[in-house]
Amino acid sequence: MGKLQAGYLFPEIARRRNAHLEKYPDAKIIPLGIGDTTEPIPEYIASAMAKRALAMSTLEGYSGYGPEQGEKPLRTAIAKTFYDNLGIEEDDIFVSDGAKCDISRLQVLFGEDKTIAVQDPSYPAYVDSSVIMGQTGQYQKSVEKFANIEYMRCTPDNGFFPDLSSTNRTDIIFFCSPNNPTGSAATREQLTQLVKFAKDNGSIIVYDSAYAMYMSDDNPRSIFEIPGAKDVALETSSFSKYAGFTGVRLGWTVVPKQLHYSDGFQVAKDFNRIVCTCFNGASTIAQAGGLACLEPEGLKAMHGVINFYKENTNIIMETFNSLGFNVYGGTNAPYVWVHFPGQSSWDVFAEILEKTHVVTTPGSGFGPGGEGFIRVSAFGHRENVLEACKRFKQLYK
Repeated sequence: MGKLQAGYLFPEIARRRNAHLEKYPDAKIIPLGIGDTTEPIPEYIASAMAKRALAMSTLEGYSGYGPEQGEKPLRTAIAKTFYDNLGIEEDDIFVSDGAKCDISRLQVLFGEDKTIAVQDPSYPAYVDSSVIMGQTGQYQKSVEKFANIEYMRCTPDNGFFPDLSSTNRTDIIFFCSPNNPTGSAATREQLTQLVKFAKDNGSIIVYDSAYAMYMSDDNPRSIFEIPGAKDVALETSSFSKYAGFTGVRLGWTVVPKQLHYSDGFQVAKDFNRIVCTCFNGASTIAQAGGLACLEPEGLKAMHGVINFYKENTNIIMETFNSLGFNVYGGTNAPYVWVHFPGQSSWDVFAEILEKTHVVTTPGSGFGPGGEGFIRVSAFGHRENVLEACKRFKQLYK
């Protein structure tokens, strides 16, 4: 723990936001930093949870502990909705309280003696959980990296996909597509390269597909669309950004039966043991909501939520494009990645906050490859997004 250089990125942003509010108590702060959903959970989905909660007050409807792996109808629905015809079955799916929580449980599964690779920039939970587990060396301030982590640089020049020919072999590869924070999505050809790279090196891919439903391009929504992926990859995902479940907490991880360690032991058996030891199962009320999400009316409602945020994304992208910035992401994710060449990300964050009262996220918080960028989240009420863009135009006109 002592190796961690500062607080986790998003609480640090919240701390600076609160300090700004003390300085400007009358300011209307617009939060476009932390990727937290803002729009109400669709009524059809919320009603299913309310019904399940009310049933808990009756003898007939009460239930205590459920299966740690999740209720069978939800596991079946996840398999059919997201992995139909991909060879993924209901018992390959472990329902959880969210992808972020599963990332930490996976780290417990892998252990402290494993090496990891991450996209640079990437979601900070991958690196921070590795540091906490003891997988890394000390933080090297001169290069802003932890020793013993392979940082796979992803830039506009390489299309935000790492040069695997210069990537060192690691036990575990964390890979997120569509990516947080850059908003980029890997193509079928790129993921085929990644699967081959993992197979050639005896690595396991932890594929984070938490934003797959935001995909507009014809790119894979799941790593399991790639032939051979079930032999080298597992996948984690979430309802958080689809249905507004950031507070409800519900996700899942897919661990195929075909995935084995080098000694031939099945990874799913070990993960099942970890889940049964560290977790009592997702809330039955949340699971009722998840099942409603995957019914026809629920899917329609989720797409409505996603389309709302995608419209926000377009507004933000058009704003920064009109101001002459190089803008990335947005098309396949609810994040806009804006380049401020030659400038410190934290300095840009501070200037925007000071002069516009808008909270963004400094790119360097996602790794050294994010220096010179900021991430602008599309999670916000429409009037707030429009007002923020108006302020951006006043600042950078």
